[in-house]
Amino acid sequence: MQEFVDFTKQLAQASGEIINGYFRTGVAVESKADESPVTIADKKAEEIMREMIMKEFPEHGIIGEEFGNHNEDAEYQWVLDPIDGTKSFITGTFLFGTLIGLMKDRKPLVGAIHHSVTSHLLIGTGDEARLNDEVVTVKKNDKLRLATLLYTDFVDIGKYQNGIAFQHLMGRTKFNRTWGDCHGYFLVATGGADIMLDPIMNLWDIVALVPIIEGAGGMITDWKGEDPIDGSGIVATNGDLHEQVLQALNP
Repeated sequence: MQEFVDFTKQLAQASGEIINGYFRTGVAVESKADESPVTIADKKAEEIMREMIMKEFPEHGIIGEEFGNHNEDAEYQWVLDPIDGTKSFITGTFLFGTLIGLMKDRKPLVGAIHHSVTSHLLIGTGDEARLNDEVVTVKKNDKLRLATLLYTDFVDIGKYQNGIAFQHLMGRTKFNRTWGDCHGYFLVATGGADIMLDPIMNLWDIVALVPIIEGAGGMITDWKGEDPIDGSGIVATNGDLHEQVLQALNP
């Protein structure tokens, strides 16, 4: 496991140097088939990580947001989202990050959120989570009325899940903010927030989050409480609040 953690740090460092070089430089923005934005920073960052993986672990597979799958039948699969939060990146907001995950037989082993601009690297193994090598844990709180709830896109919640139920949940929490994308999960794992959710996700958005949230002592499931890897919508909490949140989202 330590070998994979050390290599994840190398991937984060290499991709972060590329991304930081394009941050707030007015890079051109393209639209993908689903109308989501992509830039040369997304592409170059994934390219360098793919090259490094193929060199270091040629028998491993790769699942990347920008360049698809490589060696799909491999036991180990690296799952890459070079910039999670491209909308933040292109507007000059620093709440984006790089997601790096490793699965073995579709079970997440290692996950990383790298906020390259702020030099924050959060790595989880399911047993623990470390921010810049210091152990972090979720916040202890079992009361919704004291909770901080985070999400990425309010409109998408009503589009893909029960929007009315979500609004009721918002009304039962102390704070709710759109500090979303991977930064929301970062805040749950490091004790800054209690709940983070997204109504629709892809595999490259999910894999890295599982070892981080679980390693920090929290819980992460799909919107219905099932295995997040097989789901689409994701709910991550400090653990104490998880059942209350699921019940509120699925009345």
